[in-house]
Amino acid sequence: FPVTIAPYPFRKGLDRVVISENEVVAVVSNSYAHLPNEDFFTQVEAAIIDAGFKYHVKAVNRDNRQFAVDYILDDDRFEIRVKGGGAMKGQQPDTIKPMLRFVNSYDGMAKTSGSFAFHRRICTNGLMITNNVVGFKVIHKGDIASVVLPQIAPLIERFTSNEYYELSRKFEVLAERPIKNLEEWVKGVADETKLFTYEKSAKNPEPSYNARIVIETIKKEAALVGGEPTAWLGYNAFNEVLHTRLKKGFDKQKQLDARLFETVLNMN
Repeated sequence: FPVTIAPYPFRKGLDRVVISENEVVAVVSNSYAHLPNEDFFTQVEAAIIDAGFKYHVKAVNRDNRQFAVDYILDDDRFEIRVKGGGAMKGQQPDTIKPMLRFVNSYDGMAKTSGSFAFHRRICTNGLMITNNVVGFKVIHKGDIASVVLPQIAPLIERFTSNEYYELSRKFEVLAERPIKNLEEWVKGVADETKLFTYEKSAKNPEPSYNARIVIETIKKEAALVGGEPTAWLGYNAFNEVLHTRLKKGFDKQKQLDARLFETVLNMN
């Protein structure tokens, strides 16, 4: 919440601070309108419950400054099994479900937003590659902000009837595209996307730590679903590194995820 810390003087235009969990996380002006997490996310959950959807939640807190909550829809109507996953007894099905991600920040480094995405069961990471957003109004009253959300049910029905299934067909294309030389493929994607360098250094051309994680993740997931390495598994392995290891803001992560997906989809 924004407060003034006396008796210390502030530069004009930066008159207050935002405190989260007893830490100063931002310096703001008197006109800054604060949107508390407890107000924002509670209202989002109420809208999803009112829409009649079952869900479970995955939350991310970055240094008490930036926050994301994924609402993963537990509706069997929307579950999609990607081809090749769990074909044999004892192997895991490679399934995806729709989810809504809502983001809020106390330091201004991430836009308060809502968007649709995919949740993949095996890796538990969200695939942030859709263009479908949840539009809402943020109303400012003095130094407090509030949100007016639209009805969620029609938005979910529209997303799951259109973009959700259109993108899932592209997932199938990637699942049917084998990776012939795993290390060369990972190097090609790393070089094209610039997410990280493939080599440790010019003098030490061994794969970097992030590259090794991607390679091992692809191998591990191929064994889990019972198949060979594919471009689908490769995309998800890069996605996992992007969302768990690279220090990027939520907005930047979404942009990079979309670029990663298009890069993998367009590779021969």
